[in-house]
Amino acid sequence: MSGRRRGAGTQSQAIGAAESQAVGKPGAMIVIISGPSGVGKDTIIRTLRQRHPSPDRRFVVTYKTRSPRLGEVAGVDYHFVSVEEFLRKQVEGDLLEASEVHGHWSGTPRDQVAQALATGCDAVLKIDVQGAEKIKALVPQALRIFVAPPSADARQARLARRGTETPEEQARRNRDAELEMARMDEYDHVVVNETGQVERTAQQIDEIIRLEHELHPDRRIVL
Repeated sequence: MSGRRRGAGTQSQAIGAAESQAVGKPGAMIVIISGPSGVGKDTIIRTLRQRHPSPDRRFVVTYKTRSPRLGEVAGVDYHFVSVEEFLRKQVEGDLLEASEVHGHWSGTPRDQVAQALATGCDAVLKIDVQGAEKIKALVPQALRIFVAPPSADARQARLARRGTETPEEQARRNRDAELEMARMDEYDHVVVNETGQVERTAQQIDEIIRLEHELHPDRRIVL
């Protein structure tokens, strides 16, 4: 299910030194995908990669200060760095946004986004609601898509089933999920990831992106 929506437990931090402006080619855009823990964002991103392998879409690899989960590949899923290195990147202006989420820092690399837009590619960001809010403030034209679970019970069951967090970490993520779900009306679109229907979810996201390109073929993003 997808609906058109317009609108503008965690800690955030201001970005460091400003960079010179970067201008994207006409039509290239920033696509933000957010959703609570357990909704299936990683699986959706993998499916989107498989459905759209052409080079006109770049999936931005964000920085994380947590340890990799089982099966995660450094440089592919995330860039895993120390807190010290993360904060240095933030001060030096290497990050478009930085937020503390579930007790760990997460940030979007400025250069990956700028390079994608400059070459006419969409930059796809899988980030939390805090990061999405900051990117939208910097780039009002950014397209924000919120992925919601079919129910809170289904989301919690998925989170428990993946077995990558301690009970304490799961409890924290479940609390944070309530705050994240309360903000989904701020997004341009909401897509429900029904259980076992990840291909359909990815198809809906692809269709949203395609329609946005049709509506704004000449729009240029400035960072």
